Amino acid sequence: MTTRAFNRLTGLALLAIACLTLSPGRLAAAQERGRPNIVWIVAENLKLDLGCYGAQHVRTPNLDGLAAKGVLYTKVFATAPVCATSRSAFFTGMYQTTTDTQNMRSHRDDDYRLPEGVRPLTHRLKDAGYTTGNITTIGGEVVGSGKLDLNFVHEGKLYDTNAWEDLPKHQPFFAQINTLEAEYDIYDRQTWRVPRVKWKGEDQHEKIAKPQDVTPPPYYPDHPLVREEWARYLNSVSGLDKTIGKILRRIEDDGLADDTVIIFFADNGRLEPRGIHWLYDTGIHVPMIVYWPKNFPAPGNYKPGTVSDELISLIDVTATTLRCAGIARPLGMHGRAFLGDRLGPPRQFTFSARDRIDETVNRIRSVRGPKYHYIRNYYPDRSFTSLNRYKEKCFPIKPLMRKLMAEGKLTGPPAELMSPTVAPEQLFDTEADPYEIHNLVDSDKPEHHDALVRMRAALDTWIVETQDQGVFPEPKEVVAPFEKEMHDWFGTPDWYPYKSSGSN
Repeated sequence: MTTRAFNRLTGLALLAIACLTLSPGRLAAAQERGRPNIVWIVAENLKLDLGCYGAQHVRTPNLDGLAAKGVLYTKVFATAPVCATSRSAFFTGMYQTTTDTQNMRSHRDDDYRLPEGVRPLTHRLKDAGYTTGNITTIGGEVVGSGKLDLNFVHEGKLYDTNAWEDLPKHQPFFAQINTLEAEYDIYDRQTWRVPRVKWKGEDQHEKIAKPQDVTPPPYYPDHPLVREEWARYLNSVSGLDKTIGKILRRIEDDGLADDTVIIFFADNGRLEPRGIHWLYDTGIHVPMIVYWPKNFPAPGNYKPGTVSDELISLIDVTATTLRCAGIARPLGMHGRAFLGDRLGPPRQFTFSARDRIDETVNRIRSVRGPKYHYIRNYYPDRSFTSLNRYKEKCFPIKPLMRKLMAEGKLTGPPAELMSPTVAPEQLFDTEADPYEIHNLVDSDKPEHHDALVRMRAALDTWIVETQDQGVFPEPKEVVAPFEKEMHDWFGTPDWYPYKSSGSN
């Protein structure tokens, strides 16, 4: 049987189920459409900093309301702590370390193609009859960038349209809507020309959080600048929620709410110096809300208005989206569906990876379980203090900490964070230590030792089974231009902490 024929039969089976469960009016709509629309609302750089997760100093009524009608997931982890790499994984359902898309903004200028059998999600949906859109505006209002930012660019046309108005109203569509509030305005790469980099839409963000009221994480110094930056981030979250409200209202006003699966998630963790780019929870722990529409029978394990602590990798959203569309998960796809029947055993671990990000070369891997988090640092000399133009310019907290450290004014966790080295292995009990400050690798407690052994073995197995390409250095000719940019930016090669590492 061909894939197209199988997909058609699957769609007919879903429609037959709908015939048994829907009222006449809703049945007519389902018969006309056949399958639900699917909308991804993808936030940038966000941890669980929403009211529905208990966050303070934010105002998020729209996302809180969506969570009240859907399922709120509490343990979802990205495969990478940075956008292009993470998106390359969840846009294919394959780990970026398997498809050689693990290095940030790679394969832009070569003839790289995805491995045989690996396809963009939108191509699979289009084969099943979906119209696909990467939305820039809704109702004339800018709500996203139409962002792709993938580490592959030669796979043909990925979307049918960039306009909401072009999506069909009586045939199924898939739309990815990107929001940019929790992001710096840095894409001209000229941030060095301005004294202070603004957040996207910062002037319109309601000032819910006040510097004097917020409490930044304890791995930062208690300093007025740190409080100001933390308040700016939280206010960007409140600004994000207003954008989400516009999106949800447009879906409702167009009469599509009862026919549209909505999956809200972030592409990677929080926009803070120790968050984005790093494999601590702050860099990979992301929110997710799923809403299932009335006009289609919900999966058996979908219970609206509930909270799920199931362990999920962001790569699983790919297979789950295919299942929502009635498409079988392709053989070999790494992600697993977390909605539906006969899903198989739940995850024990999620896996994440960080490699080169712009000019900053590194290799880090992590294993996250329900309680423990294991991180392996392949280059212990490349710590939080490693230089990166984006981080140095956009995060004034980091230069501040350099200054305070040089003046001997940092103690405790902030001083430890500014160490020039990092432990080769780190193990954190995220329940007892949510800020991941206390490394338990050398603990003599049996439960910590057992967790360390299990997670070491799990990572070693994952590296082999998924053919982790991070073991192979990028060619020198690829890394050299990035190294030159680093040297030009900081003015002296002596500042570059691993200039002699070549293509490691």
